Amino acid sequence: MSDLESLARLLHELDGHGYRAYKRIAGAWAGPSFTLLVDHVQPDPFATPSLLRVRLPHHVHGIPEELWANRPRRVGLLDHLLRVFRRAAGGCPGVGSGRSCEIYVDAGGAEVLERAAACIGPEYLELRFRVGLPARGRTLLGRAAARLLTKVLPAAFAALRWERLEQAAVWAHVRLTEDHAHLQEQLRKRGLLAFVRDGSVLPRKSGVSSEPLASAVPFESPPELRVTLETLHHGPVTGMGLPEGVTVITGGGFHGKTTLLEALELGVYPHVPGDGREWVVTRPEAVKLRSEDGRAVTGVHLTPFIHDLPLGASTDFFSTADASGSTSLAAAIQEALEVGARVLLLDEDTSATNLLVRDARMQRLVRHETITPLIDRVRELYERLGVSTVLVTGGNGDYLDVADRVLLLENYRVRDATEEARQVARSLATGRSVGDPAHPLRVVARVPDAAAFDPRRGGRVKIKAQGTDALVFGRETVDLRGLEQLVDPSQVRAIGHLMARLRELAGDRTLAELLDGLETLLDERGLVALDPAPELARPRRFEVAGAVNRLRRLGVRPRS
Repeated sequence: MSDLESLARLLHELDGHGYRAYKRIAGAWAGPSFTLLVDHVQPDPFATPSLLRVRLPHHVHGIPEELWANRPRRVGLLDHLLRVFRRAAGGCPGVGSGRSCEIYVDAGGAEVLERAAACIGPEYLELRFRVGLPARGRTLLGRAAARLLTKVLPAAFAALRWERLEQAAVWAHVRLTEDHAHLQEQLRKRGLLAFVRDGSVLPRKSGVSSEPLASAVPFESPPELRVTLETLHHGPVTGMGLPEGVTVITGGGFHGKTTLLEALELGVYPHVPGDGREWVVTRPEAVKLRSEDGRAVTGVHLTPFIHDLPLGASTDFFSTADASGSTSLAAAIQEALEVGARVLLLDEDTSATNLLVRDARMQRLVRHETITPLIDRVRELYERLGVSTVLVTGGNGDYLDVADRVLLLENYRVRDATEEARQVARSLATGRSVGDPAHPLRVVARVPDAAAFDPRRGGRVKIKAQGTDALVFGRETVDLRGLEQLVDPSQVRAIGHLMARLRELAGDRTLAELLDGLETLLDERGLVALDPAPELARPRRFEVAGAVNRLRRLGVRPRS
């Protein structure tokens, strides 16, 4: 293995050569306290930047092993280290053309995610990142590259040594991540689906910013729902414990209903210290659902919600390339249940009204209705399947008849209005009939066809994230805008690679069983088992399933 001085000399010799001469630096280079590995060299300055790794031996970085003693701690530690490295690795701005001298570190936003960009063990800490090797046009700038690789990067690596780290901040990050996982377990034991600590700041600075709104009203739990939970590192924490069952969140416009729901849907992830939502914790099986006009639906058992179509068309195994709002929402409910969802989160603003409710007047007028609305299933979902529902509504008063609790938001403050809502429901009976739906509530497991999971286009594998909105997967671009709990493009890339793995695994296994296999793979081998690229973050099974279900070329058969 050559050393960094040899690398610097080589780069000086290459100064002024054609860009492809950079291929000569591929390999391992020994630094004074680390190993730099150049795994892939980009073919030109405008291509995807080169792929590098650094390994710092344990005796060099000195990070105590207790900081990665379990999975939540390890995820929190590595998330923090990637953020430190991103800040320290400034590159050499203004040098060369294209992506010259830029250093790309896949570190996160407000949410803490497991990433392929870092790993740690008894022997070493390894970080994976990309570097834009400098050039002017297609002429390589060897001297600038030498400075970047042998001076700038080593200085950034040094920032990861324990004695250089802000140790209190590292511990704060790790402890918060571990306590989030601990509280998720506490929720199960206490029969709660979510917890929001008093003093949390839920509103964001703007629609395009994840920073907390400085002028926001801090969250205060209703006395009737106030609980105290024990943490591992922060003592007892007090706030709103949202019980399992059917919850309606209501109130006037602009009073914070959707803001509360958005905090709950992202509470499945830990958040960084200072985010304001660090102590919003939601059960990991919670899934946000919405209507999606025009999405593909393949082989879904819709009969519990949509049935008796004109001309006798069956909805037992229903497919369409252009679903309506109600059909897409019914499919989303059944698809979520199929892969293990235990909490459904919905907002009437993004849900087809006719799938949510049909009022007394429409019941009287429309005698041949093909839709059993959610309101007629929501109690059964909980009482028979143990699936809770949280619905934000400002206009569906019929839900007061079926709710276990009603939260009323007024001036951004939450009030438990359950008893008041029951009195209103008794005094203002709507006349709506709630009968036994004619078709049983049943979820049919589906077996996917392996052919749908081919990521090749023109003989080459094509997997690309378009933000969190879409995934380019082979010959198809999959619309992911309906998966509102995706928070990072690196999750989208990982979904693409996981779907490609399904091509090998599919056969007689159901979608839920395939997802179990993917989770075992990630638990045992990590994201690096999917692809050497560092820009991968672990998605939840529900978003992987959501992407699969939106493949227009998906083929499935029901489990016999």
